[in-house]
Amino acid sequence: MLAGELKDPRLAVLTIVTEVRVSPDLKHARVYVNVSGDEAEQAAALEGLVAASGFIRHELCERLQLRRTPELHFVLDCSEEYGRRIEDLLR
Repeated sequence: MLAGELKDPRLAVLTIVTEVRVSPDLKHARVYVNVSGDEAEQAAALEGLVAASGFIRHELCERLQLRRTPELHFVLDCSEEYGRRIEDLLR
């Protein structure tokens, strides 16, 4: 869905969903995304995802045939950068 269906120009950068954590009551989902680019592009991509969250929820409901779709909260995943920093420090 991120690769071709969302037409927002803020999402033109490479955006990868790394993890999704859903609350036990299935009302909230925290979506961790890794966005390539500088901080301005990352912030713009997160804004684009937040703006498209209604469409994404609708599509998830249709495709997964859910009665209730969780509210999506997008979080920038910096674990890859953190891991590289730790490896550099250990070297």
